[in-house]
Amino acid sequence: MHVAVMLRECLEYLALKPDGVYLDATAGLGGHTGAIARLLATGSVLACDRDAESLVRARENLADHAARIRFHQVSFSRLGEALAAEGISQLDGLLADLGVSKYQLTERSRGFSLMADGPLDMRMDRSQTRTAAEIVNFESEKELARLLFELGEERRSRKIARAIVRARPLQTTGQLAKLIERIVPRTGKIHPATQTFMALRIAVNEEREELDALLSSIPRLVKPGGRAVVVTFMSLEDRKVKHSFQAMAKAGRARILTRHVVRPAAEEVRDNPPSRSAKLRAVELL
Repeated sequence: MHVAVMLRECLEYLALKPDGVYLDATAGLGGHTGAIARLLATGSVLACDRDAESLVRARENLADHAARIRFHQVSFSRLGEALAAEGISQLDGLLADLGVSKYQLTERSRGFSLMADGPLDMRMDRSQTRTAAEIVNFESEKELARLLFELGEERRSRKIARAIVRARPLQTTGQLAKLIERIVPRTGKIHPATQTFMALRIAVNEEREELDALLSSIPRLVKPGGRAVVVTFMSLEDRKVKHSFQAMAKAGRARILTRHVVRPAAEEVRDNPPSRSAKLRAVELL
């Protein structure tokens, strides 16, 4: 079971009302969704995710709370469709945890992990056609280097892109990880292919564009007095959230609840090491 990151803090900043209507935009396996549902009386929560396989598992995990949960497979840019389908005009709260779930990372057939050999896939929504293999094997060396540098903040992007083009075709995560490890020696605990894999995942799933769509839709989706909470794991994402929330506040559309970014407690990092890079920001709509 995927451990819900910063669960206590998320619930605190959402300030749940027993009769409220909430949306978990990244339901995953249902950790945050279930915690919200347990605190509702007559309210409800929309469990949304672009990953159909994760939603299947979330339904199983949350069977005891099914009466208060509505599941929808949608991306951030289509959240409005989920509200419309349920006849909901606006929400009392919205939560988005932008981390990749443990299920996605450990299921080798999904191709997210560099530690388990699998196909170069990385699609969160497997109905889409573009995969990581297509990017790796068909993009130009210049475009590959740009993606690795901009999306993965990989300073050795040109060297890695050159090696990838020369080694084509590459079909599995193991092949790509081993190639990068040969040309960029390991210097610490972090695998040298980590940033490359992150960049490919972001590109495949258009994560930057989807996050922009989510942030721009918050004033429309969340009612005045309602709250939006976003948990990020990468500096690029956190900057986007920070600047978007600041712009909302400057325009008089929201009040920032987190003057400084909120990080997980030491106990959580000890018990759940992947939470160490999490950052939470929250706003209240006006």
